[in-house]
Amino acid sequence: MRTETPPTVRLEDYRPSDHLIDRVELDVRLDPHDTRVTATLALRPNPAGRAGAPLVLDGDDLTLLALELDGQAPASDAVRADASGLTLHRPPQRPFTLRIETRLDPTANTRLMGLYRSNGVYCTQCEADGFRRITYFLDRPDVLSVYTTRIEAEREAAPVLLGNGNPVGAGTVPGTDRHYAVWHDPLPKPAYLFALVGGRLDRVAKPFTTMEGRAVEIAVYVEPGKADRAAYALDAVERSMAWDEMAFGRAYDLDLFNVVAVSDFNMGAMENKGLNIFNDKYVLASPETATDGDYAAIEAIIAHEYFHNWSGNRVTCRDWFQLCLKEGLTVFRDQEFSSDMRSRAVHRIAEVRNLRARQFPEDAGPLAHPVRPKQYAEINNFYTATVYEKGAEIVRMLRTLIGETAFRAGMDRYFADNDGTAATVEDFLNAFAAVTGRDLSRFAEWYERPGTPRVAVSGTYDPAARTYRLAFRQTRPGAGADAPPLVIPIGLGLVGPDGPLDGPRAERVEDGVFVLETAEDAITFENVAVDPVPSLFRAFSAPVRVESPLDDDARLTLLRHDPDSFNRWEAAQRIALGLMTAQVRGETAANAGAGDFVVALGAFLDAEALRDPAFAAQVLALPSEGDLADEIGIEIDPDAIFAARRDLRRRLGTGLRERLLRLREALAEPEGTPFSPDAAAAGRRALRNAALDLIAAADPEAGTALAQAQIAQATNMTDRLAGLAALALVPGEAREAALSAFAERYASEPLVLDKWFAIQAMIPEDGTVARIRRLQGHPAFANTNPNRVRSLVGSFSLANPTQFNRADGAGYALVAETVLALDGTNPQVAARLMTAFGPWRRLEPVRRAAAETALRRIAATPGLSRDVTDIGTRSLAG
Repeated sequence: MRTETPPTVRLEDYRPSDHLIDRVELDVRLDPHDTRVTATLALRPNPAGRAGAPLVLDGDDLTLLALELDGQAPASDAVRADASGLTLHRPPQRPFTLRIETRLDPTANTRLMGLYRSNGVYCTQCEADGFRRITYFLDRPDVLSVYTTRIEAEREAAPVLLGNGNPVGAGTVPGTDRHYAVWHDPLPKPAYLFALVGGRLDRVAKPFTTMEGRAVEIAVYVEPGKADRAAYALDAVERSMAWDEMAFGRAYDLDLFNVVAVSDFNMGAMENKGLNIFNDKYVLASPETATDGDYAAIEAIIAHEYFHNWSGNRVTCRDWFQLCLKEGLTVFRDQEFSSDMRSRAVHRIAEVRNLRARQFPEDAGPLAHPVRPKQYAEINNFYTATVYEKGAEIVRMLRTLIGETAFRAGMDRYFADNDGTAATVEDFLNAFAAVTGRDLSRFAEWYERPGTPRVAVSGTYDPAARTYRLAFRQTRPGAGADAPPLVIPIGLGLVGPDGPLDGPRAERVEDGVFVLETAEDAITFENVAVDPVPSLFRAFSAPVRVESPLDDDARLTLLRHDPDSFNRWEAAQRIALGLMTAQVRGETAANAGAGDFVVALGAFLDAEALRDPAFAAQVLALPSEGDLADEIGIEIDPDAIFAARRDLRRRLGTGLRERLLRLREALAEPEGTPFSPDAAAAGRRALRNAALDLIAAADPEAGTALAQAQIAQATNMTDRLAGLAALALVPGEAREAALSAFAERYASEPLVLDKWFAIQAMIPEDGTVARIRRLQGHPAFANTNPNRVRSLVGSFSLANPTQFNRADGAGYALVAETVLALDGTNPQVAARLMTAFGPWRRLEPVRRAAAETALRRIAATPGLSRDVTDIGTRSLAG
């Protein structure tokens, strides 16, 4: 493990590699503890590099067995090699060949980076820099090579051998119980996209014909006995392929597309060319084991990794500073896919919830960074919400600015101009500039500046002139006075007391969008008959914080009449945030306002609940404790926030009780109805379970009875888990009995047990820290399984604010102990757990001091990994 102080890598220091690798021939002889890798590299000097420069290959924890230069062993003084790298001091100034043999121990590789063995399956993970743990290499994304890989293993232990590209050979090793398979990938790729898999796996497959007439076989590989749970993932691959052809004109380019599900995986999935490797939680699904949320996540992540075939693989990123170019763009693409597969309005709300829960706090804390960072110490720590979700919002804003037709033309131009290359953000924007003739240099500022912009809006109505003036002012936290203003698209419209106002028009508003390009600006609507309510940032047209003077009456008008579903939901969210914030601050007006809110929600449910249950469920879901903390901003008291949210849930549950009971009855599936994960059925279940949550909040005894009945009658995991979650919030024998019964029923289902661990980790009670410590000793818990650690300790730190942020510091201590216990075996997971401390400086003084103590305890521990050192250093920085 790399424990040295991480060097700082800077974007401004980028220079091309001094050498290129045109072809890679790998011979990988798999063995649990003694895997041998022979790499034959066809190298040449890079004309864009430094003439005569030494060849410096990356390595990480490697054992070198043999080295040949053009078939000969080089002189001992010509080479320096150790576990962390190999340098050829005077490489030939012509094309040459290196043959390198290394030895690996896949079973001992608990970092799950490079080549490792888990549950008997050999697997690789090479992004961002894991290939250097397999062989010495130019492990950087701008070195693209054509790979041919021979994989050999014992046939009994690994009857399935998979690699990148297309299969070109297979056979038995004479005189042994071993066999081999040869795979060739004809398209050049960087080392981070290399993959191989070997093991005992079941397979489900179906054919697909591309729009170009190419016959492709789609296959999903899973652990033996689980093939019946792969059908939905297989279907999602097929739908993703067809959608990418329709929406972006992108066809698949190999003969096979393989997906493999493994149980030990640090990430959600990986887009290796032609061989996507997935955490099995994003592949395996059945009504008995997967929730509606699981089905939606499988669909989205399958699509995301497939879409990388073009936005990430065919066009990759020049360096890791351009990570948003593949990830932000591909998140945008998978969001559009999911919106087309499900409800666009509901999915957009879910996207914004996620952005506000993860990225806004990141932007406001010590781990803030631009979408395209300027420097990093450990690249694995930059797979963040800023790169992914905010990166996607930038792409969405670009489409809003130039229109859908021009956006599609720009995407076509981007793929055509950069196919087979390692591109930059500038290459991406240049494609759109070329097709539109627009100067996008100002828009590019979105990639360069951290922090969430604020836009203050004020409106003035002149009844005599029948005009309505909207004034805008933008600011950016931390931006200097000379920082240029951002280009901010603002979707907007006007709403009157009886509905949307379609007649008024304003200059510089095109297709319902005004573009704010200066620090301050204003527009005036003409022919406005009544004092309107402005509907601002429709569909969340820009990732900003909006400061608006709207009162609750105006927001209720939007909730009733706005044609934009996002702003209807946002109106309810802002009312709820205002009520909870008032309670936290001790303002008595909160009680009266809550009563009006209950009446308004009742009218909303009467009009909308049965027409669009999924949307109604979103409106009923109050802002999270994290949202409220973000609203309050500083001197945060998580206990006061928890109390305010609990009390408002009680008020809503009490005031809406009869409606909620009627809705649960009306939305119940008739007995014998087969389970379907489609959006309509999932929406009905979502609203029934939202109703259960509020009923239980108001009346724990009634909620317990309803939850117990729902668990007993449930025919799917969505309803069973929702019942258990409701019971988990009510202390007593019923809860503990339900938890025990659930664990017993699903003792042999690891992914379901993850849900069981997570529900307990999120119980907002003083005994939860002690409960988690007990669960860490449970036979089903293992620190070596990233899913299990995330489900228990990750859920606690990120989804239980009142207990993670205990005033006595016990929550911080628990997470710190887990980080230190993990750091020696899986530093990547350890570092991710540490990010929960991000908002620590905004807490009230007692908690702030306790969090700092835990962070400094971690930072002072000798021998920390680079991953944890980097997060600790940035978290404690000024």
